[in-house]
Amino acid sequence: MDNGFNGQNRTSKYKRRRRILYWILIPFLILILVGVGYGTYLFSKTKLAADNSFDNVRNGQASTLRTKDIEPIKDNFSVLIIGVDTSTARASDGNPRSDSLILATFNVKDSRVEMTSIPRDSYVHIDYPKKSIDKYTKINAAHAYGGPELTMKTVEEKFQIPIDYYVRFDFDAFLKIIDALGGIDVDVPVSFTEQNSKDEAGAITLEKGEQHLNAEQALALARTRHIDSDIERGKRQQLIIKAIVNEATKITSINKYSSIIDAVGENMKTNLTFNQMISIAKYAMTNDLKIKSLNLEGEDAPQNGIYYYALNENSVESVANKFASELDITSPFPNALPYEDSSSSTAKAE
Repeated sequence: MDNGFNGQNRTSKYKRRRRILYWILIPFLILILVGVGYGTYLFSKTKLAADNSFDNVRNGQASTLRTKDIEPIKDNFSVLIIGVDTSTARASDGNPRSDSLILATFNVKDSRVEMTSIPRDSYVHIDYPKKSIDKYTKINAAHAYGGPELTMKTVEEKFQIPIDYYVRFDFDAFLKIIDALGGIDVDVPVSFTEQNSKDEAGAITLEKGEQHLNAEQALALARTRHIDSDIERGKRQQLIIKAIVNEATKITSINKYSSIIDAVGENMKTNLTFNQMISIAKYAMTNDLKIKSLNLEGEDAPQNGIYYYALNENSVESVANKFASELDITSPFPNALPYEDSSSSTAKAE
């Protein structure tokens, strides 16, 4: 009898331990399944958004300044970030003029991104045989004439380096991404008052200093251009891009990705494929990415009552050679002075 009792007792203890184990394991299993489910959901959602955003510019061909096809992360590559304003107040037939242009290179080996802002009023040559256009005018007109493809071609002609990819955002995407992130931390370089996204004058006022900005405040910082120059405006836009990257790569932002994907998918165009975007995202999340700003120089150059900005050719050539070095290609301007800028800045994507 004792053996039977002991056997029952052991069975009872085993059942209790098994129940306890179940109660401990089941929540973990649920969390894992939810995580896998959420990951699968995000993956499918991202792929759909990427497919809808894809634009096969240049018929899928590489830049004419490339001697071979390249692949992001396997090779160093360049990206032209194009910001456009498609708000109702600025609605027009066809493509709008670009409001901001940022040229960036990705040095995969050294985990470094270098970027420069090209002022929207820069006086450049635009050649577009499709519409019999061959003239000097503002660089932002390239997007109005021929969209991202002509914009890429125009920047290539000016800097003589290959523009491999482009990403075009409108201001709606900008606002929604920062909203989804819950705002961004920025060291605002100057105090100012600016209109909001609805063009309401004086709606946004920011003081100089480090602070947490909501979407409207960040947009005002990116857009304001009457307090100094387009060069300084470009620097502010780069600050915001760095802040978005820093916030988006935090582990605490994972639960915000669904909303970010919605914002991007509805308001972005790019010639990067889904797989290429995934490769770049993985690289950014797993490497200590250093982001450096390069500064172009120039001066006001009005003509016939129209405002233009004349880029300093020595500055363009020095920056172009620096980008070429990052892309591991031959310098397009071998006689240019090395790039030097004591005011350039480097930030880490943390």
